[in-house]
Amino acid sequence: MNSGSQDRKVRKHSVLKSFAFAFSGIRAAVLNERNLQIHSAVSIAVIMFGVFFGISSLEWMIILLAIGGMLSLELLNTAIERVVDLATEEYHPLAKQAKDIAAGAVLVYAIVSVIIGGVIFLPKILIFLQ
Repeated sequence: MNSGSQDRKVRKHSVLKSFAFAFSGIRAAVLNERNLQIHSAVSIAVIMFGVFFGISSLEWMIILLAIGGMLSLELLNTAIERVVDLATEEYHPLAKQAKDIAAGAVLVYAIVSVIIGGVIFLPKILIFLQ
């Protein structure tokens, strides 16, 4: 039986290095992925709307969860696409399904995020327009 220390994986990178890798991945995705650029721009606009309309703390938490979830899911979708592309250069129906399903997950979350934005901002916009 192995001792506990032998069972643990040896860490090859410091915590700071791990953060650097993560930020490098985010940077690469933002620079190269059109959909992530669109989600980022919409997120900035939503934050500006939140500041303009003075949304509540609870509304901020919900908006930030929607934004964070959307950006995270888009990053995961991008990672899945990269792995699939790395695994096969030829067309394969399962590769297409993997990419389509990941894109579908992003679409579902995007629709829910738009609904959340509508519930929070639409009443405020209507009052502002009156």
